[in-house]
Amino acid sequence: MTSFRFAVNVTPKPGILDPAGRAVEGSLGHLGIEGVQDVRIGRRAELTVEATEVTVARAVVERMASELLSNPLIEVFEIESIAGASSATDSQAGAD
Repeated sequence: MTSFRFAVNVTPKPGILDPAGRAVEGSLGHLGIEGVQDVRIGRRAELTVEATEVTVARAVVERMASELLSNPLIEVFEIESIAGASSATDSQAGAD
């Protein structure tokens, strides 16, 4: 088995009200920041999946993202591979 690291970024779908994004946008003028628009606030989950290959690991993350981490009626998600330690490195880290 190998460890694969992923991040799941969840944001509101286009056209869905985003009160947090609007609040940030409304505060930018008070900070003297101009030229920023269409702010969307979401959340990010980072995780490690143990699997035989990356396609199997990604399928697990896809299922988690669609069934647990996001609401498909109002949110979209994006999965990205991120650098991370393999199983061998993880076990060596605890040996120090």
